[in-house]
Amino acid sequence: MEKIHEECGVFGVISPNGGEDVAGMAYYGLYALQHRGQESCGIVVNDDGVFTSHKDLGLVSEVFTADTLSRLPRGNMAVGHVRYGTTGAASRNNCQPIEVNHQKGKMALAHNGNLSNAAALRNTLEMSGAIFHTTSDTETIAYIVTRERLRTPSIEDALSAAMYTLEGAYSLVLMSARKLICARDPFGFRPLCYGRTPEGLYVAASESCALEAVGAVFERDLEPGEILVFGPEGVVSRREHCGSERKRTCIFEYIYFARPDSVIDGVSVHAARLRAGRILARQHPAEADLVVGVPDSGLDAALGYSMESGIPYGIGLIKNKYIGRTFISPGQQARLDQVRIKLSAIGESVRDKRVVLVDDSIVRGTTSGRIVKLLREAGAREVHMRISSPPFLNPCYYGTDIDSREHLIACRHSVSETAEIIGADSLGYLPVSRLCSLIGGSGCCSACFDGTYPTSVPADTRKDRFERKLSERTGAGDERACDDPA
Repeated sequence: MEKIHEECGVFGVISPNGGEDVAGMAYYGLYALQHRGQESCGIVVNDDGVFTSHKDLGLVSEVFTADTLSRLPRGNMAVGHVRYGTTGAASRNNCQPIEVNHQKGKMALAHNGNLSNAAALRNTLEMSGAIFHTTSDTETIAYIVTRERLRTPSIEDALSAAMYTLEGAYSLVLMSARKLICARDPFGFRPLCYGRTPEGLYVAASESCALEAVGAVFERDLEPGEILVFGPEGVVSRREHCGSERKRTCIFEYIYFARPDSVIDGVSVHAARLRAGRILARQHPAEADLVVGVPDSGLDAALGYSMESGIPYGIGLIKNKYIGRTFISPGQQARLDQVRIKLSAIGESVRDKRVVLVDDSIVRGTTSGRIVKLLREAGAREVHMRISSPPFLNPCYYGTDIDSREHLIACRHSVSETAEIIGADSLGYLPVSRLCSLIGGSGCCSACFDGTYPTSVPADTRKDRFERKLSERTGAGDERACDDPA
């Protein structure tokens, strides 16, 4: 909870002629999307209807070695996924893509987002006899699509029928024996785009940076509610779900989740972060000598703050890129230790300076306090913290891992109190009223900041709610279960 956790990343590729190294393309695509999920990853290859897969816990470079990739066949299609789970534990069972064998064929499904009605759907499916093998809501989507496939003439018809049942955030890449299909929920919470390589391969991905990584030229983003089918008939767009809801793209995609070189719905992530920094400089000016960004997602906003304020931009913090993100640590002391290992201050830059420190968010405040302390230990005379998002005040039900208000520092302390807790001389947040201006005023979801939810709110939002339900059913909550972590 110290930093907001990533989403997931999805990737798909189809070759009209087959025989391509689609697994290698998926590997490089997932590498470009690694920032979106670091718990697990997987690739499923379709070689003329024969599915071969490899999935495991770990980073892309850990799960897919040269030997592992060599054992995946050349084929005509592949889907891939990097995961940070907001529903379901980090386990091998929850690795994606999910594969299904049903009466009418095979399917592999990769999902980014979170269903707000996942618990209700799962309960209905279980009462009708469905047996779940995972605790992620992606399996719920797979069950519903499969159920619809048994009574519809095509897989795209099945997906369209399923979308009338699904609520919340989902960007999907689905592979059948003959088709690659992409879909984005009617609100457009999560990004999804596609492109084409010079050789004629079609590629779909969560972010445009993954298209560039495999040599594909960006074509366009999927519209909210759109289903895009790549198959023997070419590329077919289905829009029966388009326009049914007002667009609500997650604003935190632009503030933190996405890579700065990506473009989402026509808006440059880098440009959006520059605008955030400029707004901060106007709303919360400071008398200072230097503007410093917290690597990596605070750097662009810090540059924007510098450009607007005229205060010189400098490199005051260095990130060790060979250590995992702070949220991976299991305990508070480990988090603090990793912050020290992960970041170091440059004394030559900050010594005797009044520093404006720009970061993307504050959750608990622990890491922010540690970074302020690092700058002071390096000789900074003053530290004025500026945050390129508003204070987090509410849970998110659409894929961002904020499941309660309990640990959010802004829910328990005022801005001045928070500044004192983290050791800053002053603290300023981006005004919630300016959020949509980051992306040109088009519709965005800012429920975690303002409490305005586009869908109904689920009763139980705990990430491990399905594990808890299983434990209650099996009676696996006794002392022996607690003593045995397996």
